[in-house]
Amino acid sequence: MNFNGFTNEDFDVFLIDGLEARMEALKENIRPKLESLGQHFAPTLSALTGDEMFVHVAKHARRTINPPKDTWVAFANNVRGYKMLPHFQIGMWNTHLFIWFAIIYEAPQQEVIGARFTKRATKIYKEIPKDFAWSVDHTKPETVKHGQLSKKDLLSYFDRFQNVKKAELLCGYTIDKEKAIQLGSEGLMQQIDEVFNKVAPLYKIALNIK
Repeated sequence: MNFNGFTNEDFDVFLIDGLEARMEALKENIRPKLESLGQHFAPTLSALTGDEMFVHVAKHARRTINPPKDTWVAFANNVRGYKMLPHFQIGMWNTHLFIWFAIIYEAPQQEVIGARFTKRATKIYKEIPKDFAWSVDHTKPETVKHGQLSKKDLLSYFDRFQNVKKAELLCGYTIDKEKAIQLGSEGLMQQIDEVFNKVAPLYKIALNIK
């Protein structure tokens, strides 16, 4: 395991002007760390979900003008891709690190999955820790803490996910840049492990795994 934590320089990559320069810094500084985290946590997530998990490090290959504002490693039960599947992510913006269970707009089964979440809303509302967060758009850094939501708010997220074609649903944990740096390699690994343990049940609900 070749992960030695994140530094100020890693987060500052997202302040570099220009697509080429930022991509160069991403490839050099951040991608190797994400690959290390990927190799480390794939077996953990395979054990937690019962599905073999494959590692997908974001390549940002479609970009031609705008440099990426965030980057990540994703884990899914398909070797070819993850965007169309319920999956897990570890990644970063300039301001914070994120650890997500995610279903984004490319997933085809939103209606069915949304209905499964609605059915288990009481259990989800009770079991997700208050300091965890939700997001309804993976392209924006803003999140809402679980502790700030009522059960009715959560149900409205699930309802929207079922009925709005491009809706998304992400649940997990964010760590401010300073704290992420301070935690270092060992502290971060422990934190990520704890988060995945808490959000793995959402994956099972999404895929209807007993």
